Amino acid sequence: MNFIRFSDLCASGKAAGQRVFIRADLNVPQDEHGNITEDTRIRASIPCLQMALDAGAAVMVTSHLGRPVEGEFKPADSLAPVAKRLGELMGREIPVIANWVDGVEVQPGQLVMLENCRLNKGEKKNDEALARKLAALCDIFVHDAFGTAHRAEASTYGIAQYAPIASAGPLLAAEMDAISKALANPRRPLVAIVAGSKVSTKLTILKALSANVDGLIVGGGIANTFMLAAGLKIGKSLAEPDLLAEASAVIEAMKAHGAEVPIPTDVVTAKTFAADALATVKRATEVEDDDLILDIGPETTAKLAAQLKAAGTIVWNGPVGVFEFEAFSKGTEGIARAIAESSAFSIAGGGDTLAAIAKYGIEKDVGYISTGGGAFLEVLEGKILPAFEILQKRAAG
Repeated sequence: MNFIRFSDLCASGKAAGQRVFIRADLNVPQDEHGNITEDTRIRASIPCLQMALDAGAAVMVTSHLGRPVEGEFKPADSLAPVAKRLGELMGREIPVIANWVDGVEVQPGQLVMLENCRLNKGEKKNDEALARKLAALCDIFVHDAFGTAHRAEASTYGIAQYAPIASAGPLLAAEMDAISKALANPRRPLVAIVAGSKVSTKLTILKALSANVDGLIVGGGIANTFMLAAGLKIGKSLAEPDLLAEASAVIEAMKAHGAEVPIPTDVVTAKTFAADALATVKRATEVEDDDLILDIGPETTAKLAAQLKAAGTIVWNGPVGVFEFEAFSKGTEGIARAIAESSAFSIAGGGDTLAAIAKYGIEKDVGYISTGGGAFLEVLEGKILPAFEILQKRAAG
């Protein structure tokens, strides 16, 4: 992907003395008293902010927080707690500016936080008049919020249309590079793992990937539907029988280019869905009517692990079993360890996937961990994200 990198603008001296508007993702969880309970996104935004300050820019940063009603400010919607925490981490005072759309006073070397951008009327609908006002505030726009890259809003898309220069910050640039490496120019074989409870929520992803990947591993409730499509019994396991035709179509699409969707040969079952349920390993052909399939079995895990270790590129979205329950976590752990040991470039995304990566401590062994849930899924669906589209368009002049 061809786009302007903010790091290049800073390195070349083009950001010195310029007004830089950074759209960050500072949408952090808070308790009922407004205290921040987890600050990963704030910490992740610092390199871009520091880069701008070190380059001698006058720096403005904004983000959405929660789900405010446009034009109706409530104290709970304020970015003040975020500015306070960011200030503590950066060792500086960061003033919060309200009603900033019509003008901001900021000097080179100064950093100010612009109040919750979702409070601006017309933000979500990407109102042109608002977008032009935002663009007028800066000389350089920096998009560094991958979590919002799938939304065309005034502070993410509109401003990028009209700002004198539109660039990608280090977080967004890393996502764009990783996605391009994994999907646009993958080292083969390309193996994708798509797991979750329902085929319906991942059907477009499965269809899009089936045309491009060399191996498509399905897991969780999705695998149960594929087992049904392959003529296997799944007992009372979670599945979507009305989507058997779609599952069969994905299997056929893979076969058409010499690839496959591996169907589990053994599974781990239980009679009840509970952490203390008795786990039983059995052949996939021997599932009983009152069985729940809660994980893939050791034989299937070993086969998939071998496939992953031989891959050139791995895309991972979703655990293959109920990994929160220890007795049904071995499949997901086996997959995670195989990805960690593989020489393939791996990209992983999705909340449950990130939880599994953290549980098995393999963060350093995954090539790239995507931070944007919805945006990552839309990329897997084959969609061009609005943020990517406008930044590439602006780079092309």
